[in-house]
Amino acid sequence: MPKTFEGRLSAAGLRFAIIVSRFNSFVTERLLAGALDALARSGADMEQVQTVKVPGSWEIPLVAAELARQKRHDAIICLSAVVRGDTPHFDYVAGQAASGIAKVSAESGVPVAFGVLTTNTFEQAIDRAGGKSGNKGFDAAMTAIEMADLMRTLRQGA
Repeated sequence: MPKTFEGRLSAAGLRFAIIVSRFNSFVTERLLAGALDALARSGADMEQVQTVKVPGSWEIPLVAAELARQKRHDAIICLSAVVRGDTPHFDYVAGQAASGIAKVSAESGVPVAFGVLTTNTFEQAIDRAGGKSGNKGFDAAMTAIEMADLMRTLRQGA
């Protein structure tokens, strides 16, 4: 039987950064609350969690890249909400945020969790930030915890 590696959902001993957009703050503050709840429930030392606020989704990849370069965090959690409007602005912002976040993770080797809501309406965003569709901030934090633990295991020579 081959050996299988899988991250555990324990944040004990891990350090996290959360980047959260101020734009659409009535949604992103709920995402942040969900992420912090997930970290606390999973045993994170909240003294080892840093929150960085940025103006909007567009700015997240730059800050994620800087935090990843510093090698002070085991994982980075990115939270924001981009809601479709009447212009193509949504496509540019959402697309570049997604590709920028993915690039940071791939190039740095630091897990970067994608908690960027891309919705058609504010109602959908609210539903995904603690409403009937759960809290995607909580989900992103759980992904970050699992990936940080998995990377730690793999780097220890598994």
